[in-house]
Formats: sequence, structure tokens, C-alpha cells
Amino acid sequence: MDEKTSELRDLFVETTGAETVTERQAASRGTLTDRDEAAVDAQVRDLVAAMRERYDFSADLDDATYARIARGRFEEDDDEAIAAAVNESGEADAPSTTVDAATVRDARLSLHLVCDRDRDTGDAPFEYAEIKRLTAAGRSIVECADALGADPDTVAKYARIARVDLTSIRANDRFRDGFRDLLTDADIEGSHAETARNDGLEAATEDMETDTNL
Repeated sequence: MDEKTSELRDLFVETTGAETVTERQAASRGTLTDRDEAAVDAQVRDLVAAMRERYDFSADLDDATYARIARGRFEEDDDEAIAAAVNESGEADAPSTTVDAATVRDARLSLHLVCDRDRDTGDAPFEYAEIKRLTAAGRSIVECADALGADPDTVAKYARIARVDLTSIRANDRFRDGFRDLLTDADIEGSHAETARNDGLEAATEDMETDTNL
């Protein structure tokens, strides 16, 4: 980390009140085949419980189901597949409860587990970085729609993703990284995760400069 990056990080932490930036866990995680899965499951549930205390969860599911959805984020192809895995495992709140893809998505976003496909704006008349920048600046959905020349419903869809990314960044990606460390052998998020983190830091520091000038 160079001196300029270090200064920006310190400014970000001091101004936003985010938790102190911590290094990634130093202990070797090993491989998924040589770890105690029961212990991993317990740690995943602990992360879920910690997040529930700190944030509002939109999906009415128990911690075990949230933990299964977190695991599914790294094991399954999409939310439909995660829902099928949860239902087949019987880990929904009750045997009669069926978890659908929309519920999985709500739960996954509550856990800060954004996927690349969530950030793909597709045919929308704007890039994800644009909606993220406007969201970081505190612009409303209507204001964002006017600025981007887009339908408010489309803007709202991606603004939600931006809010999740920004919330995760303000927590130094502690929870997002925690799930990935527990449930993968490698940094599955790859360079996109680092890019999202850096983009969020840049947006946050830009906002702080604006506030200071005001």
C-alpha cells in the first residue's frame, strides 16, 4: 500500500466512522476437504447472527437458512439453484416453507453477497459505476432517474445493489470477506471485488471532499 492509498484509507475510516481496517486472516484456511465442516457451518452462522444484530434483514428466515444461502452463493449458479438447494436440504424455517429465488436474493443481499450479475446493468442506459456514484452522493431514485435518463424502477433495482456494496465497504467488507474466507479455497470474487472496493473508496473520499468544501 503506497503512502497516498494509506492516507485515503485513514481519511475514509476517520470520516465515515467505519471499523478499523484489518488484515485478512493470517492463518491458512487450508482446503475445503481438510476442514471441519461442522465448525465452518458454526462460524458461518456466527457471521449471520452478527449481521442480524447490526443490520435489518428483509427476508423472514432463520439463521440456519441464511447460512445455507450464504453457502449457496459460492456453490450454486444462480438464485434459483440456491433456492432449490435450500428446499431440498430441508433447511427452510419449516418443512412446509418453500424458499423462492426472490427470497434468496433478498437474503443474499442482506448478507452483502453481491454477484457480478447483480451489477450487470445490461440494456439499461447507464453503467453500474454511475448509479453507484449517485447513490453514494445521496441522490434519490427520482433524482438518479432524471440524471441517468432511465426508468425509476430500473434505477431502483440497481440503486439497491449500490447501497449494499457501499454498506459493505463502510464495514471494510468484513462480512463479505468473512463468508468468502470460510466457504471458498480461493478469492472467487477475483479482481472485480478489489475493483468494487476501490471504486467505493474513491466515491466515498470524493463525497468527503465535497462535504468539506461545503
